[in-house]
Amino acid sequence: MIVTLIVVCEIAFWVLLAGGLSLRYLARKPRLGAAVLLCEPLLEVVLLIVTAIDLRNGATPGWSHGLAALYIGYTVAYGRYTVHWIDGHFAHRFAGGPPPVKPPRYGAARARHEAKLWLRTLLAAAVAVGLLQLAVWYVGDAAQSETLRGWQFTALRAAGIHGVIALTYVLWPKKAPKVSPRDVGGD
Repeated sequence: MIVTLIVVCEIAFWVLLAGGLSLRYLARKPRLGAAVLLCEPLLEVVLLIVTAIDLRNGATPGWSHGLAALYIGYTVAYGRYTVHWIDGHFAHRFAGGPPPVKPPRYGAARARHEAKLWLRTLLAAAVAVGLLQLAVWYVGDAAQSETLRGWQFTALRAAGIHGVIALTYVLWPKKAPKVSPRDVGGD
């Protein structure tokens, strides 16, 4: 049931996003579009409540409860970022807005960008670990909570791997290709 709800929440996220942006830019109803976009966090609240009810009703904590916590953590950390990114692309494509700013590709600017993304991943992991710890305390049985503790480790491992990847951009920054005079129009 929880996995189905996660899938439903993900589909609903994209439906609300498409609907909100369509209202904002295609129907020229920015306030109504914003209202629809503001409904998106309710999806995570519903998922959180249903997961808690499922555990309260005696469900054995399993991988689906851990996945729900990771999903909520991800949407807390990356939800607004994703909406903003897609909003820029949608405005450019359908409403004549300016082209969205691309992330930097080289050097220290790219390293800063990757570090900011890693901080989002760290926030996602912290939210997931916190929710999972609340679930462990809620269940109260160490043996039954072992799966939830495993998901805590999964969240921390994902943040650690992403941190190592972000660090590589600091240690070995990608250099911009050298431009020859011929490439810039010189003879």
